[in-house]
Amino acid sequence: MYPRLLDRVCGTDAIAVERRRCIARATGHVLEVGIGSGLNVPLFDPALVTDVVGVDPSAPLLARAAERTSAVPLELREAVAEHLPFDAGRFDTVIFTYTLCSVNDPEAALREARRVLRPGGQLLFVEHGRSPDPTVSRWQRRLTPVWKTVSGNCHLDRDVAGALVEVGFTIEELYGYQDHHRPGWLSFAYVGIARR
Repeated sequence: MYPRLLDRVCGTDAIAVERRRCIARATGHVLEVGIGSGLNVPLFDPALVTDVVGVDPSAPLLARAAERTSAVPLELREAVAEHLPFDAGRFDTVIFTYTLCSVNDPEAALREARRVLRPGGQLLFVEHGRSPDPTVSRWQRRLTPVWKTVSGNCHLDRDVAGALVEVGFTIEELYGYQDHHRPGWLSFAYVGIARR
């Protein structure tokens, strides 16, 4: 049931627009951290992407991802974001879409992403997190303890941009959702590109 629910929540039209924009920039050997049920799998461009490795800690979600049609070679591995089972510098692109909110240690996950990226490699991300509006961020902080217990460890109040910089990424582009989606206490967006 959880894989189907996750598909519904993370597959809305507004979110799909951001996913497509993000995945369109992927190139070379790609790692998707938190591939989940594989909503991004059909979006990879075989003219730009050599292959995709997707990791997730959930076997049921990986089974659902395996059912998706991919135009590029796809390998799925059960692993957590904080301990990626890959050599340093293996990937040209690492992707996070709605993953950093639910990992146990976002800084450790980002350090691992940086480790497995080649020098100059890109991290593409579409995440939600702490609002810069103090009133909204206070509500996010108050709601997160309850929210994470009913939503698969999803935190509303993580500072995505701050975590990227803290672990050594250089943020090249950072913006929010486009006009099709109004930000709120659940959906303040961090969308962009960071470079190793």
